[in-house]
Amino acid sequence: KALSIPILNPFNVYGRVFLLSWWGFFVAFWSWYAFPPLLTETIKEDLNLSQAEVANSNILALAAALIVRLVAGLACDRYGARWTFAAILLLGAIPTALAGTVTSHSGLVVLRFFAGILGGSFIPCQVWTTGFFDKKVVGTANALTAGLGNAGSGVTYFLMPAIFNSLVQRQGLSESKAWRVAFVVPFILITATALVMILTCPDSPTGKWSSRSRDVQRHLDMRDTFLTASTTGNKQGNASSIDSGNDTVQLNSRKGNGHFTDAQAQEDDLLTAASWELVEQPSVKNSIGALCTMPTLTLLVVYFCSFGTELSVNSILGAYYARNFPDLGQTGSGSWAAMFGLLNAIFRPAGGILADLIYRHTSSLWGKKILVHSLGMILGIFLILIGVDDPNSKSMMFGLMTGMAFFDEASNGACFALVPHVRPTSNGMITGVTGAAGNLGGIVFLLIGRYTENSADYPKMCWIIGAICIAGNILVAWIRPIPKNQLGGR
Repeated sequence: KALSIPILNPFNVYGRVFLLSWWGFFVAFWSWYAFPPLLTETIKEDLNLSQAEVANSNILALAAALIVRLVAGLACDRYGARWTFAAILLLGAIPTALAGTVTSHSGLVVLRFFAGILGGSFIPCQVWTTGFFDKKVVGTANALTAGLGNAGSGVTYFLMPAIFNSLVQRQGLSESKAWRVAFVVPFILITATALVMILTCPDSPTGKWSSRSRDVQRHLDMRDTFLTASTTGNKQGNASSIDSGNDTVQLNSRKGNGHFTDAQAQEDDLLTAASWELVEQPSVKNSIGALCTMPTLTLLVVYFCSFGTELSVNSILGAYYARNFPDLGQTGSGSWAAMFGLLNAIFRPAGGILADLIYRHTSSLWGKKILVHSLGMILGIFLILIGVDDPNSKSMMFGLMTGMAFFDEASNGACFALVPHVRPTSNGMITGVTGAAGNLGGIVFLLIGRYTENSADYPKMCWIIGAICIAGNILVAWIRPIPKNQLGGR
């Protein structure tokens, strides 16, 4: 795994994987959130939608992503992140291309549900990055790929209205036709990205996903990490071997038997570390063992709150601005709402970078964990301030939203700096359920907004979410960062 991130070098295999990880997620997020910028006025009027129907379509778009994220985690462990990523993009490209066929509320709901497949691209994005970068920099790598990718939710607020306006003003299309044609652009980019991913990138640093165990074994042999022939003869059964049924390097530690040298102990440590970095094929036993731990619960609660907040705010922010500042109009409110998503490119990486810096200086995962909960609780405070004040001043509203965006997006980045440490042999599954928890949070928070007295009571929605964020982080703050007896991930 790489100890540095070649951000600007696509000719390097690590740089190329990094580039396509964030770019694939970027175009997926763009298409996933392509509807909200045009729903405020154009699509809403064209399809004669009520505010409640708009809210329903937002919720269904998140529901599909929740399901796909759960499945994607298992698929990453079974087939590798690259193929899972490409499959999600190609499947999500189909409803994107069909967006122009929508003529009713029911059609919109169905199409947005299937377009929500693209929201599952986050899981292979993070798993692929984790597989190529060492734990000393994986927090930064994951936060950069996710942050730059999440910025697609902000870019879409600029691009979709811009494409729409260009089609109306320069091509002479009617508004009803223009918004439909606009979806052709993300369809082309998604399809092209998936093909480039398949043709130019490997599954893992050692090559094909199916041969990863043999590749690890071969690299360990090349580094002379196995015992000498004489030592092996004296300690049969202790040397490493491959269990082809589980596709995982298996080994028995010699520590504690009183018959090993310091050099042998170091070799055994390296073998153990290699074993615990190698992803196992999913099984019922492994799945239960990975999911039924308190550290996994911590990740689920934290990401439920932080990414749930981001998804719900992304869905309503343009409409919230339009309600408080009607002079902005659809394009203006969409442009200001775009800033929340665009800030991901800076704020989410900041959370991952800060988590890695703390880890390097403390050599303790508690440092990362304390950072995650601190960011989450301050996020809650900002949400309560926005909800209670409901600013009618643009400077106050945009200032509070920017502060909230920092703690929200940095919390997301810091959370996924901690994820690779928890059960690394089931990294895809842990990533999948954590990502799905974020989507579940978005659905729950949108339902809260949907069933308030007024489905457009955005201030009340904000302070309720803020209270949930504070309470959730406090409830799981005492839990250990990783399971007590876990060998790897430290």
